[in-house]
Amino acid sequence: MDIQSLRSEVQEELVDHILPFWMNRMTDSQHGGFYGQMTGTEQLVPEADKGAVLNTRILWTFSAAYRLLRKPEYLETATRAKHYLIDHFYDAEYGGIYWSLDYLGRPSDTKKQIYAIGFAIYGLSEYARATGDDEALHYAIRLFESIEAHSFDPVKNGYCEALTREWKELADVRLSDKDENERLTMNTHLHILEPYTNLYRVWKDERLERQLRNLIHIFTDKILNQKTGHLELFFSDSWESKYRIVSYGHDIEASWLLHEAALVLGDAQLLRRVEPLVEYIAAAADEGLRPDGSMVYESFTDRQYTDTDRHWWVQAENVVGHLNLYQHFGDGVALQKAVRCWSFIKQHFVDHEHGEWYWSIHEDGTGRTEGDKAGFWKCPYHNSRMCMEIMERWPEIC
Repeated sequence: MDIQSLRSEVQEELVDHILPFWMNRMTDSQHGGFYGQMTGTEQLVPEADKGAVLNTRILWTFSAAYRLLRKPEYLETATRAKHYLIDHFYDAEYGGIYWSLDYLGRPSDTKKQIYAIGFAIYGLSEYARATGDDEALHYAIRLFESIEAHSFDPVKNGYCEALTREWKELADVRLSDKDENERLTMNTHLHILEPYTNLYRVWKDERLERQLRNLIHIFTDKILNQKTGHLELFFSDSWESKYRIVSYGHDIEASWLLHEAALVLGDAQLLRRVEPLVEYIAAAADEGLRPDGSMVYESFTDRQYTDTDRHWWVQAENVVGHLNLYQHFGDGVALQKAVRCWSFIKQHFVDHEHGEWYWSIHEDGTGRTEGDKAGFWKCPYHNSRMCMEIMERWPEIC
């Protein structure tokens, strides 16, 4: 398959299968915003809590889709997500956004998880980028100021995981039940880097530029294991890596997000430093590749155990990361890795009948309906972004 055929297929997947699922099946016309959950067996849970991550990722996805394709229904959905975020998730008293709401739109968990605030910036800045909307940009800047005021530690040079509604210390700062309870993590720093990059596209602020550069250096100097090429995941307050866990999907995702940040900054000297590391991190991620083109989830090296489940988001990032190597480094083998993974996705993850993708499958090919089809973590972000990255990187073949 060549890049033109790949582009055609992913655009069809985005327009015909992914986006209609969210517009037609997940819009909560009764209580506002979007439903919080649909199970892997297509059972809607209308009274499920509404998570900030889901709403902000819907906002980003439909804003980006509108920017690329200019379809009014995408703008309508993005605008719905924007207003729901500002009217319900945004904490007008203390700033930041709530972690979750109940199905009626009332605050359910009021903690300030920095990861979620980062995604709010990502979505709002993309809406501003797509529409020129001043209100969205204003709130994105507000949230940037909140992160810098409450999460950034200039002494330790890093961003803490979570705080209370009033921005006080929190005993349990974990992003999810599977994470370790550490104040400094790779995942949150990655998803501050990502929205800061996007915000810089529409707001050329000197402090934002400085903090974006600093985030790149945090990755190259503290988070990246120089010996293995993998990213360490959890750290003590002094940036000591606490656990030997390899997340292949985060490795390949970080490889291209780091590159994107350096490209957006437009600094040739910084690019010369970052680009060899882009290839190094991607090569390390390839340890998780399997002959069928898929990428496994993660390894616990201390326990000599590998979780071989294939998750939807890992496959999507696997495609983008390798296409980034093909586009910017002329790596033809990387193109074939991306194509092989897309073939795996079509066969195992795309729900051709109902739309969207399944959460994951086990190594033996079973378990497709065990995880949510939509939910707190299952959002139209990784897979939609994969499609749109391909569409945007090769626009001349439309």
